[in-house]
Amino acid sequence: MNQHVIVIGGGTAGMEAAGRLARAGLSVTLIEKGKDLGGHLKDWYHLFPDRRSSDEVLEYLKDQVAHKNIRLLTGLQVTGFEHKGNKFMVSTGNGETINGDALLLATGFDLFRSERKEEYGYGIYDNVITSADLEAMFRKKEVKLANGKKPERIGFIHCVGSRDEKVGNIYCSKLCCVTAVKQAIEVKKIFPASKIFCFYMDMRMGGALYEELYKEAQEKYSVGFIRGKVSEVAVNINNRLVAKVEDTLVGRPLKMEIDMLVLMAGMEMSEDAIRLAKETNLQMGENRFFKPADHHFGTNMGNVNGVFYAGACTAPLNITETISHARSAVTEIVNYLNTEKE
Repeated sequence: MNQHVIVIGGGTAGMEAAGRLARAGLSVTLIEKGKDLGGHLKDWYHLFPDRRSSDEVLEYLKDQVAHKNIRLLTGLQVTGFEHKGNKFMVSTGNGETINGDALLLATGFDLFRSERKEEYGYGIYDNVITSADLEAMFRKKEVKLANGKKPERIGFIHCVGSRDEKVGNIYCSKLCCVTAVKQAIEVKKIFPASKIFCFYMDMRMGGALYEELYKEAQEKYSVGFIRGKVSEVAVNINNRLVAKVEDTLVGRPLKMEIDMLVLMAGMEMSEDAIRLAKETNLQMGENRFFKPADHHFGTNMGNVNGVFYAGACTAPLNITETISHARSAVTEIVNYLNTEKE
């Protein structure tokens, strides 16, 4: 208990890591800028691939941080840190300085701001929403159009803000395809008579049971998949959305009327983490996430000795990967602190 670890970020990675560190006998301060713990997880409805309630995972994480060795600080911004010798001094927005022996960054990600892709009409047309907006509708059990009516034709646009040189994100956000499939199934279960279309560049279903979910969407729920890039969205005289898309499989343009269009927003490094990196000389990779010391055997370590990373601050990760990455960060921190004592 004479060694203290400061964890910045109270989402999935930060909560899991803080709980494991505390159970390893270390003193932990967990700092979260929001008023509640849970990060993006608390805003999600069901999780892929088995459509498990996100509340179950959140309850598990809350149990993790309910430990006497953990000091929780919520609603508090980290403004920077100094590193002197083997000690870290973390500055917060209320003027407090917190001293620690190691620093774990679990600052997560921000969803791509879809209004940057003006051609899709987000923020312009009422019934163009994001995947996060749809999750909020699921939680409220109010999936409906702006006029209160039920949508009959729903489209999902993949890769919004990912694999896109125009916005500077050439990487794949990894989870957009499977999220679209999961959400398409959930919409179809709510509105069995609806027509659902996914517009994709290519399907990347690289995860346990992801491909099976994709197959289920086609065979059981009749979700249509159109390989092509949506070039423009407009509204016609009937106040319905019109999507222009090039079907690259059949080699012809399409113009489709849609009631609701869902943009599958990609993942970017959080703005707070970018600011922290610039102020403290932490290295960022080409994808502008934190750059790990080594992509094979050092993904939890940064370029500053004693600074560690956990979760989606290093790359897009799903919940399962995030929890595993947090656990490996704990192992690295414990080894580091044991070495420092010798």
